[in-house]
Amino acid sequence: MIEIDAKGVYYKQLNEKIRSVLRNGGSEVLLKNVNGQRYIGGGLKNNSKITIEGVPGNDLATFMDGLTIIVNSNAQDGIANTMNNGKIVVHGNAGDVLGYGMRGGKLFVRGNVGYRVGIHMKAYYDIKPLIIVGGSAGDFLGEYMAGGTLIVLGLDDSKEIAGNFIGTGMHGGVIYLRSRVEDYKLGKEVGVDELDEGDLNELKGYLKEYCADFGLDQREIMSRDFIKLTPKSSRPYGKLYAY
Repeated sequence: MIEIDAKGVYYKQLNEKIRSVLRNGGSEVLLKNVNGQRYIGGGLKNNSKITIEGVPGNDLATFMDGLTIIVNSNAQDGIANTMNNGKIVVHGNAGDVLGYGMRGGKLFVRGNVGYRVGIHMKAYYDIKPLIIVGGSAGDFLGEYMAGGTLIVLGLDDSKEIAGNFIGTGMHGGVIYLRSRVEDYKLGKEVGVDELDEGDLNELKGYLKEYCADFGLDQREIMSRDFIKLTPKSSRPYGKLYAY
């Protein structure tokens, strides 16, 4: 493992150091003393692993294609922006606009997340992005979601599992919530369903990996009922733009 001390290093220089290590065959990088540096992992394409000690800045793993990034603390906004593939594991909380336009890969957050998580998530045939949040989410969860899977577990029972406008403009994909929510919180574009056996098996598969990463009890998490949110239409605003 190659260690890089990020203390006081400008984000451009830090990212160039990371790229240099990977170009020269490094497969594991440990970043120490990270404090808000942006674009870590941005555009990188291989199977290496980056472990971050500290708080990375905005757009962590933007356009990333294949790496694994472990964040041992909190993270800021824009994680997995237009990410193609790979995996991100955040052991703390994370900010707003996670998974914007996310095309593939996995984003696991142990704590809470902010607003507009999963906005414009996409899918292409069997390439489907996955976001799992252990805590709660802010407003506009899954806004304009076009594909993929969003799961919010609400493990911190002191907060509501999600804010208002859940699934507003959603026209693809699926959202699983480990709690019922009031109808007024939902966008008018989504419907609520109970989970069938296929949904439960899919959910168990996703949560097996998530629980292994964070040392959680999968059976305990699955002991509470989930609801499933899906779009009512693939073109919810079609009449606004066509006659």
